[in-house]
Amino acid sequence: MLALLSKIAREEDRIRAVVLNGSRVDPGVFPDPFQDYDVVYVVTEVESFVLDPGWPSRFGELMIMQTPDDMGESAQRDPKEPRTSYAWLMQFADGTRVDLTAVRVDRRERVLEDSLRVLLLDKDGLFPPFPVPDDSTYHVQPPTQKQYDDCCNEFLWVTPYVAKALWRDQLSGARVMLEQLVRPQLLKMLTWHVGMRRTYAVSVGSYYKKLDALLSPAFRAALTRTWPDGDPEQMWDALLQMGLLFRRAAGEVASESGFGYPALDHRRVMAFVRYIRWLPPDADAIY
Repeated sequence: MLALLSKIAREEDRIRAVVLNGSRVDPGVFPDPFQDYDVVYVVTEVESFVLDPGWPSRFGELMIMQTPDDMGESAQRDPKEPRTSYAWLMQFADGTRVDLTAVRVDRRERVLEDSLRVLLLDKDGLFPPFPVPDDSTYHVQPPTQKQYDDCCNEFLWVTPYVAKALWRDQLSGARVMLEQLVRPQLLKMLTWHVGMRRTYAVSVGSYYKKLDALLSPAFRAALTRTWPDGDPEQMWDALLQMGLLFRRAAGEVASESGFGYPALDHRRVMAFVRYIRWLPPDADAIY
């Protein structure tokens, strides 16, 4: 695939440079056959590529493709304004995945924002020599006091949402709230925790894909216990386990950073959650 990507670029006059990004140039990622090819073509203009329906098929037989620039708010652009970039996310029938972005020459500085980059082709000397690729662009950043406080407050604020939904036997709602409201705050705190333990010189990867390997064995086992199946009792256990794990991680981050954890809020909220768990299903009052 790299040979094909380079061959097409060499033969196509509109393409002036090729840059490879992502996991395939990340020295900290163990290679496997499912790694994407994240490629940037630096081009003289973008529009002719977009208007050519046969362009993606030059790279292989497509299974499915997504063009995010044509979706959602990204599609709300002035058609009179020339495009400066465009992306084709291509999954091929042979299992290969290529995320190809065309970037106009005058916007090529975008390429330099990513520390994971290797220059494969440069017809015009557009770029200086690239340094050895590393993942420093993606390193965890230490939280500010406000970011930390907001994370703690949000976690404790939304935790009772799940408890109330479980008590009402609203299992779909409870699961959605567990995963979309509570868990993001837990993962944010765990990210800070692994960053703190490694002087913030580490990346957890997109979608937290490196997080498990970075956690201590005890933290990883505790996180595993927060993944319930569809059983309501397991969901209760997972919610309470998330509270325990959040408290431990947040306490260590607070101690290292000089912050204060809202321990009283935590005790009150988790006591309320445990109370709701055993509140009779036909109760007509909370207390």
